Amino acid sequence: MSVLSNSVPVKSSCFRLLFAQLSRHSPAQLLLGAVVLLGLGTSPPAGANSLPVPGTPQAASSATQASLAESATLRKIQDTGVLVLGHRVASAPFSYLNAQLKPIGYSVDICQHIIEAVQQRLGLQELEIKRVAVTSATRMPLVANGSIDLECGITTNTLERQKTQAFSLTTFVAETRLLSKRASAVRSLADLRGKPVASTIATTSIQFLHQANVSEGLDLKILVGQDDRDAFRLLETDRAVAYAMDDVLLRMALLGSSRPGDYLVSDEAFSLEPYAIGLPAADPVFKALVDSVIGGLYRSGEIQTIYRKWFQSPIPPKGQNLQLPMSDSFKRVIAKPSDSADPQHYR
Repeated sequence: MSVLSNSVPVKSSCFRLLFAQLSRHSPAQLLLGAVVLLGLGTSPPAGANSLPVPGTPQAASSATQASLAESATLRKIQDTGVLVLGHRVASAPFSYLNAQLKPIGYSVDICQHIIEAVQQRLGLQELEIKRVAVTSATRMPLVANGSIDLECGITTNTLERQKTQAFSLTTFVAETRLLSKRASAVRSLADLRGKPVASTIATTSIQFLHQANVSEGLDLKILVGQDDRDAFRLLETDRAVAYAMDDVLLRMALLGSSRPGDYLVSDEAFSLEPYAIGLPAADPVFKALVDSVIGGLYRSGEIQTIYRKWFQSPIPPKGQNLQLPMSDSFKRVIAKPSDSADPQHYR
């Protein structure tokens, strides 16, 4: 009887009925009956498991379901088991192909951390990564129409581009400069008056040249390269007297040149370019996940390791080293992360 007296209370009518039945049987059967009573007394009330306890796997699952309900991108990845990554094929050191034709680079490394976070958030044992090569002309349309989940390249965040897609926290800050041959050095826009100048299609640099041409009446002949290599070739073959592009990409082009000493990068910078990971529009939950990963890299100092790997160390395939110190602008971003599209924000 002591076992029964310490049990959780049950309805008295049930207790009297069960006790009357049990009293007719042996001690062993009585003990079995006591266990039954205890089981009835300790069963949780109906609906007690409907709300998950914080910190449990059920709670984590509920949080994931909430994210999926609010994020079209995460829902698509969950349903298909595939994340689509957009990458460049020849934009070292940010995003380019190695000898095995696999995308590598600074931006790709950052995206790899994001991919791992997505897989963990969704609780997927396996996540297939579909890699899609993009160009300056195709990258933004493919993000805008939902074909790409992460665009991991060298895309500048601008207010105009935000009309069709979203951007992560800034991942790098470049400066637009002019590359020219030393024999006919171009140090400022005024030196270009009436002359041919090259840049790459669908870039902020080509937009800058068009704006400067109109606002300053420079009478420029603007030549458009289909990619960065093509634009540099226009300068190399003297069809253009200068090549306007982000400074880090100009320096990378010189490393691949057979005669780098023949060229000069202008001291004057014409604009600041905040690079970011391209994201689908109108998906704040997915953007928040991406930003939390990048912010974590900044807080932990891991971004310093990634930066040194691609900008201050020999990189594949030729072991070239940009030897490019981190700019003060980017140091400020790391200290105080931002997704601002305003170049003045980074000065």
